[in-house]
Amino acid sequence: MNRLHSWDLSTGVDGPGTRFVAFLAGCPLRCLYCQNPDTWHMRDGEPTTADEVLNKLAGFADFVRIAGGGFTVSGGEPLLQPQFTRDLLTGAKALGLHTALDTSGALGARATDALLDATDLVLLDIKAWDPLRYRRLTGGNIAPTLSFARRLAERGTPVWIRYVLVPGHTDDPSEVEGVAGFAASLGNVERIDVLPFHRLGAAKYQRLGIPFPLQDTAPPDPATIDRVRDQFRTVGVPVC
Repeated sequence: MNRLHSWDLSTGVDGPGTRFVAFLAGCPLRCLYCQNPDTWHMRDGEPTTADEVLNKLAGFADFVRIAGGGFTVSGGEPLLQPQFTRDLLTGAKALGLHTALDTSGALGARATDALLDATDLVLLDIKAWDPLRYRRLTGGNIAPTLSFARRLAERGTPVWIRYVLVPGHTDDPSEVEGVAGFAASLGNVERIDVLPFHRLGAAKYQRLGIPFPLQDTAPPDPATIDRVRDQFRTVGVPVC
């Protein structure tokens, strides 16, 4: 059974315009900075069908279309439920909406061509560059994400890369340089979003009885944010 954690309307961070965002339950990574530990497990979601979600979406379709937005499948990690994700994206396209897939790329091999055919934009989280640092930060392997990014480039699928800036983890100039160079090499990256780390999700960890690994990590200061954004700009990709 498909598992939906929640849905929301958002502007600016989940693709262009105002978006109807479906958050699917379940994620294979355990990022130290994760703000949504309540989406980690499939059991964290409610059983649902694609038709139920699409019926809800249909009620907002005119609004998000007029607002220059569309529909985004996020998580958790939506590619943990690839059939559900494909059905949602295909259904949203049938409603005439712009579609986006928000993913870490860790399960990119599960994205079928049919799923990607229904995807107008991929929001790809590249969480670190050095493989060891990536593993320490996420518990996963960066190779599948890079492979997925190359596949998207071969298809010509537009990509926004998202990079979470975490002091002591992803603020090292060599990390930024690696991601920037890779982004520039692909040819389909429309922009890079630098997302400063914050601790707004700490209360969720407390409620779930889970220690927040970065409880004592401060958000990056403005000078660091500017330096990282400037590093990304040097490769000629728009930065937000």
